[in-house]
Amino acid sequence: MGKKTIAINGKNGEDYSYKKGVAEPLQLSSAFYFNSIEEAEAAFTCQSNDYVYTRGRNPVLDAFEERMTLLEEGSSSIAFASGMGAIATLLFSLLKSGDKMIAHSILYGSSYELIKKTLLDYGIEGVFINLKDEKAVKQALDESVKVIYFETPCNPTLDIISIERIRELVGENVLIVVDNTFATPFLQRPLNQGADFVVHSCTKYIGGHGDALGGVVVCKDKEQDSRIRFEYMCHFGTVMSPFNGWLFNRGLKTLGLRMEAHSKTAMTIAKFLEQHKAVKKVFYPGLESFKDYELAKKQMSNFGGMVSFLINENECQAIQLVESLDLFKLAVSLGDVESLVEHPMRMTHRGYSREERALFGIDYSLIRLSIGFEDCEDLISDLEKGLSKVK
Repeated sequence: MGKKTIAINGKNGEDYSYKKGVAEPLQLSSAFYFNSIEEAEAAFTCQSNDYVYTRGRNPVLDAFEERMTLLEEGSSSIAFASGMGAIATLLFSLLKSGDKMIAHSILYGSSYELIKKTLLDYGIEGVFINLKDEKAVKQALDESVKVIYFETPCNPTLDIISIERIRELVGENVLIVVDNTFATPFLQRPLNQGADFVVHSCTKYIGGHGDALGGVVVCKDKEQDSRIRFEYMCHFGTVMSPFNGWLFNRGLKTLGLRMEAHSKTAMTIAKFLEQHKAVKKVFYPGLESFKDYELAKKQMSNFGGMVSFLINENECQAIQLVESLDLFKLAVSLGDVESLVEHPMRMTHRGYSREERALFGIDYSLIRLSIGFEDCEDLISDLEKGLSKVK
């Protein structure tokens, strides 16, 4: 089946709609009753598919997890209360004190701080390198490295990292975790390219309307599911709300069409910015001038709705620009129907030190756009107005 068909219908023959309703019902019950202790025993020992408690499983979450598994072509999925809940729970389940993990130097700010600071408190060392530097990857590898973690495209510079090449470099004994939030399974499927786990912040494109928090982990190996779900997710309490799961099920049904629309408008805006005299550099995987364009063409089926750019002036001018826009709302997050703008160094990536920003190439004049569904000409007019204030 095609991806759009899967996103709408899920698995053939599996009925989550009950009583033949076209739309799936919302099951909010926190607990499920049994007719006997024998029935309860079967559920608690996983000898039946009966539900026990929503912190472990729920019909709405089952439907969402099934769709994500099919879309990412994995073996199982686990839904979480947020993207960071998914990332943190997964990493804690894979690593122990004395282990080391390698991460790309440019990450979403909260992911960066989790790996740099929080995991270190538990004796887990995070090493940040440029994963596009093969020599640096080889030098960083040793027996204590258990996990490689990265985003592709990266937030906020849109770097594209070759999943296949990372697998070749690290071998089969190191687990690869890829954050696929920017691309979604409609544009990229990391498990088919060598990843062991895919994570998403469902809050972004999967939900698509900025009204629900959630995350998901998709596993290549189904044997990992039970341990992550029952030994970590259940004990950490990072389970997704059934109501949010219901919203994400609805979001998946239009995700394919939305990613096509996001990508189309983003390409037009990236080309506009590339020609503007006030713009120094544009970061968009679909531009031929983008350093990772050829890799993006190979690894992705389209280029997504995120665009970043540098202006010719300083940080003050960048702040003045983002504050002057009307249609682009000044906000964190991304992937909404509304267009958003942010200044990463003052917002999502403020956890990076000045020295780290300089080392990793995250400039103070960098501006990140999340392209929504407003008319493209109106978005360009809004940007033109803001850029006119940049000398």
